[in-house]
Amino acid sequence: MEKAKLGGLATFEMGQSPLSATVNDEGKGIPFLQGNADFGFICPKPVVHCTTPNKLCETGDILISVRAPVGDLNKADQVYCIGRGLAAIRFNDSVDNAFGWHMINYWSHQLEKVAQGSTFRAINKANLDALRVMIFPIEEQRAIARILDEADTEIRRTADLIDKLKLARQGLLHDLLSYGLLPDGTPRNPDDDALFKDAPLGRIPKEWEVKTVGDIVLSAVDGPFGSKLKTEHYVTDNQTRVVRLQNIGDGYFNDEDKAYISDNYAKSLSRHEVEGGDLLVASMGDDNHPIARACIYPLDFKSGVVKADCFRLRLTENHEYVMYILSNPTTRKGLLDFAQGVTRDRVNLSNLQRFRLALPTSKEQTLIVQRLKAEDGKIRKEEQLLAKLRLAKKGLMDDLLTGRVRV
Repeated sequence: MEKAKLGGLATFEMGQSPLSATVNDEGKGIPFLQGNADFGFICPKPVVHCTTPNKLCETGDILISVRAPVGDLNKADQVYCIGRGLAAIRFNDSVDNAFGWHMINYWSHQLEKVAQGSTFRAINKANLDALRVMIFPIEEQRAIARILDEADTEIRRTADLIDKLKLARQGLLHDLLSYGLLPDGTPRNPDDDALFKDAPLGRIPKEWEVKTVGDIVLSAVDGPFGSKLKTEHYVTDNQTRVVRLQNIGDGYFNDEDKAYISDNYAKSLSRHEVEGGDLLVASMGDDNHPIARACIYPLDFKSGVVKADCFRLRLTENHEYVMYILSNPTTRKGLLDFAQGVTRDRVNLSNLQRFRLALPTSKEQTLIVQRLKAEDGKIRKEEQLLAKLRLAKKGLMDDLLTGRVRV
């Protein structure tokens, strides 16, 4: 067991972009990988092809991103044309290929330290050559690879299950918000016209009503304007919580990003107070964070204040049911009619209150929320397991790929 330069264990094929005239989206030629944007979970997902490639990787090569973000990896499952954002690592006989994948995964963080460039941080062939990694006897390499491969298989299985659960949940969300549930908890038959009526929002169950958000509001506030709440007001100790855009997840409160102001200063912002059970809505959205995404402020949290671009609503209807409406992509499309903004979609509080909702009876709202929360619970359970598996895999890599624990 010893540390060695990667250049003594592998050769490198540095990518080079082909002429743009030879690139097409019609499937002609060889799949072309422009950079890490074409990476999948393990193997690439190319979107274009190239008829006259300059640089090719081989099946089994490790593909590494050499431009920001430096160090992302994929496995080449076939021959690809590789652009300047990528390089292919090809191990010699001293390295088991399966072990090499895990080895590069573990040690590639060092490459970020030597990356250069003001616009795009990047590494070159010399940086790859100089990367120092821990190398083991070939049989031990294979044993390490088997252990880490098993961990990866379990991680992938759990991630796939989460994707399936989320897809099923999305279908259930659509059905429950469109057809609802009968008093005995069974779904309405969407083909039974006797159970439905025509309404301004389309075909809805007969017992439902169409109201605007404003019709069901008891209290609605947004964050303080301008200089009343800025980062200069934040304190380091856990006093009054500041609810910011990044805390409002799509159906969940994201507690990872915390900010606080003093309890004393919070008194001057009492109009913007948020308490457990309040409905929080984001005024802004982008490609990854939809406009008007909503969540419930946790019941066990101390009261806080909302910041600019966040709305706090207290309603006459079930807060969780309205949250689910706002997290439904189909119903949320209507909000885009009220959206403003140049670089990011934005809705103001007045326009949000004009948004129309199809509302069941209180009892049916409760039944629907219970059904959806049960599905959300299944997803959260698997997500917690996935986090534990990834943590365990990280611990295994720390132990096995440094030689701290021998196999």
